[in-house]
Amino acid sequence: MGDYMFTSPMLLFKAKNNQPFNSNLHLTELKLDGIRLIIDYRDDKVKIYTRHNNDVTAKFPELIENIPIHRGTTLDGELIVTDSDGKPNFESVMERFMSKKSKHKVTFCAFDIINFEGKSVTSRPLVERKELLAAAFEDNEYYTKSKYILGNGIEYFNLVKQQKLEGVVLKDINSIYEIDKRSDKWLKVIAYEVGEYYIAGYKKNEFGWLLSDGQRIVGVMTLAVGVNERKAGYRVFQQLKKSETEDTVYIDPVIKCVVKHRGYTKNNMLRLPEFESFVF
Repeated sequence: MGDYMFTSPMLLFKAKNNQPFNSNLHLTELKLDGIRLIIDYRDDKVKIYTRHNNDVTAKFPELIENIPIHRGTTLDGELIVTDSDGKPNFESVMERFMSKKSKHKVTFCAFDIINFEGKSVTSRPLVERKELLAAAFEDNEYYTKSKYILGNGIEYFNLVKQQKLEGVVLKDINSIYEIDKRSDKWLKVIAYEVGEYYIAGYKKNEFGWLLSDGQRIVGVMTLAVGVNERKAGYRVFQQLKKSETEDTVYIDPVIKCVVKHRGYTKNNMLRLPEFESFVF
């Protein structure tokens, strides 16, 4: 296979209206809450890269020491750290990504294969690549393969939502691996949590609305607030000012809004809160 050339991974689109669907022409997989990595083993070298082509091989000696694949293999997958319930925890995997001193145990969960036995397999349909992936290595303590089912997207998504996992990915069974392309052959459906929160202030120098649950600040919302909502909000906020600091204005928390988010951080802050609507 020669010298390493970075393979920019295939990316996915959001499913229409963030809704799952049932189709026997699609595989349904759990969307893992981790860090996307490409693991490439050629000649006598194993290289680990992020999706943005950052070489992070030195960060994960345990993945090198326990590599189960043979030379000539390139895997695409997600690096995860699981919590005490066995669920992927994004904060924990980021802590481990930032420091080898972190005690978090990582697992690489492979969901696709780019090269096998020294040859590119990107032009093969997904179902064939899944068979090659199954043959490529035996799972061990540090490497596993993503589980999937045929169809049943709605039922699978409902179970994922019940378990408060991140979501699902629906993949066309005949899709080729499209290097460096965002493709509608892979569709993600996010299992958002939805709640009502008060707007308790705003940032001065950059856009952001402070959210409160009525007792304390639970996050800063920067996503999905339209131009009209921003204008309307600021007009009202001026009449509700209580105090301010160098970068934040605090207001009486009387305006409520519906917010969708991806659960809570360890510090009980909303993760990636997105504006849905005002509550009148």
